[in-house]
Amino acid sequence: MQYNLIVILGPTASGKTSLATRLARDIESEIISADSRQVYRGMDIGTGKDLTEYFIDGVMVPYHLINIVDPDDEFNVFEYQKCFFVCFKEISLRDMIPVLVGGTGLYIESVLRGYRMPVVPENQHLRRELEKTYMEMIVKRLFELSPSLHNTTDLLDRKRLIRAIEIAEHKKSHRMDENISTPPIVPLIMGIRWERSILRQRITNRLKERLASGMIEEVKWLHESGIGWEKLDFFGLEYRYIGLYLQGMITFNDMFEKLNTRIHQFAKKQETWFRRMERQGIEIHWIDGANYGEVKLFIERHLIIKSL
Repeated sequence: MQYNLIVILGPTASGKTSLATRLARDIESEIISADSRQVYRGMDIGTGKDLTEYFIDGVMVPYHLINIVDPDDEFNVFEYQKCFFVCFKEISLRDMIPVLVGGTGLYIESVLRGYRMPVVPENQHLRRELEKTYMEMIVKRLFELSPSLHNTTDLLDRKRLIRAIEIAEHKKSHRMDENISTPPIVPLIMGIRWERSILRQRITNRLKERLASGMIEEVKWLHESGIGWEKLDFFGLEYRYIGLYLQGMITFNDMFEKLNTRIHQFAKKQETWFRRMERQGIEIHWIDGANYGEVKLFIERHLIIKSL
């Protein structure tokens, strides 16, 4: 089979980025990130964004879709898919097989399955109408339009909430036939997995390292730069619980214990998402313990490339 994309996925703290970067270096390719938070500038420690991982033997492996928007910008799966296909086409035109790496299942699946996503223009009249409306009323309006709504993260942020209403109302009044042009994707997919107790320890160790590296100071700086506590809560676990700690609502120990527990739970949800992908027909070859030797053998068996 003529594969045109290598995918390396896995839960948080599984070591997938380092492994993918090493592979991209060895096959002379480039990385495309599939992380829903690392797209934001200034959100580094809290998102696990370690740009040193993209350096192998002092040489940087090119990466894409990291640090591309500001925290107050709107970014979602539609924007991600659009950006991914731009990167994918550009890298492919240079006779490379891009390496997609990340743990955001929705983003990964959106490009593997080529989700048909409508292009919905901004409705300035609607935005002016809802500008000073109470959040409770805006939430009610969205549920009236989309009773089966499942993405409740939209309910935590006014801009995303209004955008969700914008899309729902557009669907009611327009034929949804305008879509991103999606090239055919033939992926070779590997997943990184660890025995449960080992992954839990890796998560805990990494959390301690990130706190020692200034993660609390990063959240404090983001808030002082104008990002509200509600918005920081939207950005995920680290920003939510550190935000509560900085507001004096929980102690440091409570923050650490709750955050540690929630990250473990998040990793389980990621694994559940990947298993669902498999049940729905996406083939994933699992690598135990981020074993690069096994990755090399797998790639050499499936791709016509020079020996790694």
